[in-house]
Amino acid sequence: MTMKTITDLPSLAQLPDNFLIDLNNFGAISLSGQEQSSYLQGQVTCDVTQCSDNALMIGAHCDAKGKVFSVFRLFNRQGDHLLLQPKSCIENSLMALKKFAVFSKVDITQANELHYLALVGDQASQLLAKQFSHVPDSDNPVIQVDSTSLICLPGQQDRFIIIDSLSNIHNIQSAFSLPTYDHAVWDLLEITSGFPLLNSATTGQYVPQMLNLQAISGISFTKGCYMGQETVARMQYLGKNKRALFSLISQRTEVIQADDLLEKQLGENWRKAGDILAYYQADDGHCAIQAVLVNDDELPPMRMSSQTTQQVSAQLLPYSLMPSD
Repeated sequence: MTMKTITDLPSLAQLPDNFLIDLNNFGAISLSGQEQSSYLQGQVTCDVTQCSDNALMIGAHCDAKGKVFSVFRLFNRQGDHLLLQPKSCIENSLMALKKFAVFSKVDITQANELHYLALVGDQASQLLAKQFSHVPDSDNPVIQVDSTSLICLPGQQDRFIIIDSLSNIHNIQSAFSLPTYDHAVWDLLEITSGFPLLNSATTGQYVPQMLNLQAISGISFTKGCYMGQETVARMQYLGKNKRALFSLISQRTEVIQADDLLEKQLGENWRKAGDILAYYQADDGHCAIQAVLVNDDELPPMRMSSQTTQQVSAQLLPYSLMPSD
């Protein structure tokens, strides 16, 4: 049995008040064992020592040069550390984590037994409370109820992630009796909230500050050494980073192609503006784009190379680019 999902791609304004999203593109890396915390502390940008059973953290796993393998949400489940992220980022990150773990008392695996469902909406918390005895909130963003992990994501819109076995996820989905959308709608919400979306083609390309990790509590500048820390610190304290993550919008009549380029105007000419990380194109033509661009005080006019008549404009992100740590 599979979850029935709506394949329509609505714009933000067209989404219902409350709905579900099938996060079948999600996965997690699991770390367990006596040295799971101390080992992970030396590998990622966030301070793992602060990860209690009710805490949710954002972090990045970098290579030795400070380039990001993956951006994850870290939480504890049944005594293990889980790094929640798109499946497309897991392979490289998992390989690197295992490579350096040979002399540590830690087991590192992909948590293939887990499945993920998102609940979004104005009444999401109330709806969740009808199904579970405890509900996470901003003070305790992670709650375990029997076999189910519940995660509350902070932001302008209530979002919860529900984690369990596939059969239990199906039962939970049925109990809500809400429309269930494809995971592409989750990408739309992440782009709007300014949370970086990497995939297999974009891993290993950016330092954390280019993805705004310093602005969303994804980097600890006081925790000490970790893989790639020297590059991250140099970017922060010597002002070497000139790029940032942006959320852009456009209206299009043509479908965006994978090789589409984002262009900026320089005088009478147009040049590549930056890198597109992710995009969501609604059925009505509304398009949300996540891109890494030069962090200028004022962005130049921009367009997509495949549809030069429509301008692309930047949206205000719900956070400042200054470090939140």
